[in-house]
Amino acid sequence: MPVLTRLRGAAVATGQGARATATRVATGSRWAGRYAGRLRSRFAGGDAGMMRLLDLHAISAAGDALIAIGLAGTIFFVDPQEARVNVALYLLVTMVPFAVLAPLIGPLLDHLRHGRRYALAATMLGRAILAWLLADHLDALALYPAAFGVLILSRAYGVTRAATVPRLLPQTLSLSQANARGSVYGTLAGLLVLPLGLAAFAIGGGWPLRVASVIFLVGMVLALRLPASADSDRPEQPPPLLRWLRHSINAQRILTGGLVTATLLGGVVHRALYGFLLMFLAFAIREDQLPTVVAGRQIGEGTALGVVSGALVAGTFLAVVAGSRLRIRRPLALQAAGLTVSAGTAVAAVVWFRLPVVAALCLLAAVASGLAKLAVDSSIQERIDDTLRTTAFARSETLLMLAFVAGAGAGLIPLPGQVGMGIAAGLVAVAAARALIGAVRLRGDRLSGRAPGDVPPRPRDSTAELPPGAETGGTQPDRPRAAG
Repeated sequence: MPVLTRLRGAAVATGQGARATATRVATGSRWAGRYAGRLRSRFAGGDAGMMRLLDLHAISAAGDALIAIGLAGTIFFVDPQEARVNVALYLLVTMVPFAVLAPLIGPLLDHLRHGRRYALAATMLGRAILAWLLADHLDALALYPAAFGVLILSRAYGVTRAATVPRLLPQTLSLSQANARGSVYGTLAGLLVLPLGLAAFAIGGGWPLRVASVIFLVGMVLALRLPASADSDRPEQPPPLLRWLRHSINAQRILTGGLVTATLLGGVVHRALYGFLLMFLAFAIREDQLPTVVAGRQIGEGTALGVVSGALVAGTFLAVVAGSRLRIRRPLALQAAGLTVSAGTAVAAVVWFRLPVVAALCLLAAVASGLAKLAVDSSIQERIDDTLRTTAFARSETLLMLAFVAGAGAGLIPLPGQVGMGIAAGLVAVAAARALIGAVRLRGDRLSGRAPGDVPPRPRDSTAELPPGAETGGTQPDRPRAAG
């Protein structure tokens, strides 16, 4: 009997502990749900349409992250020990989707701008199908065309989403804030899905791709549920598709206007510097040209590479976080300030060619590059007409990618560490001086934060979609400060 009494007591205690644990888990889940709902509403300015667009971008980023995990070890991740020529081939591979995007996909999507929701849904459905095919053909020749198709559809989604933002912009946000908050939202989604992707990869190499396929199908549904205002008005007499597409391809200039072209040029310089630092410093560390002593201690090659790449990634994330609070009014002044700071830090890196100084350069250059990209997107969204906006984004993304590849290719040139850094510092200083002159010349040309001619600013209309308590918590309009 004493034994039975003790067993009964242990069972009761175990049951009580299980119930208490379940209660705590449920309470924590409800709290996390309410907090996530308030954060989602705050990011979207309390607007239902922008919330759905943020959710769609989170789905896209999560799916792309899972595809990257599933393709780890194949053509998209280069072994650090491979030769420079293989890295150069990798850079050329990444350019293929952009070569298709600018002349073909952009004009086609502009022709379908009255059905942007369906275009976004099509990019999601296409990626879902290709991801499932990739999962079954990781070791087959079909991997390459399917992977390229995923990249092309991912870029097509990106430019279509960027062209959709002005149509769903709430009254409480500017274009630069909406762009930055979308980037933050997507980055967080990619980080959250990372453990799921790693767990799926442990089961089998194709499972992250299958999970990504399911996620993209959810994204297709979300795209179709976007508000109708995401689409432009249907033209009364649309021209034949082939004739319109041929005219768009042969159009001489899409990215017009002094502010747009000057901002794009500044973004090109920032992206080229980013690519150069990534490749040049990686090989400088591998070839023992960069001293890797931190606080008097020698660190390994892998740790040094992690410091440099981590500084670049952290700088990019800090840029979008800062951009989510800024209203970019003078993009040229912002870009000129970023180039000036980068040039000064690059000169310091030439004088003191050490890992801490170089890491500081990477961090500041990445912040400046991220803010410059937000300035480019905001300028195009505000100054380019809705009928050509997707094509403009396709061309700007192609130019920025070309700049990254050119900078990275320059970083592959075998030069002594300080010599290569000195050349880069001189070129960036010249670019900074030119950017300052352009900022002064166009100092009166400022962005308003909205796209003229699009749907008028809409008040909050989405309390029905907010979680309980979100109407009164965390949804007040931000009071951002102006930038540049």
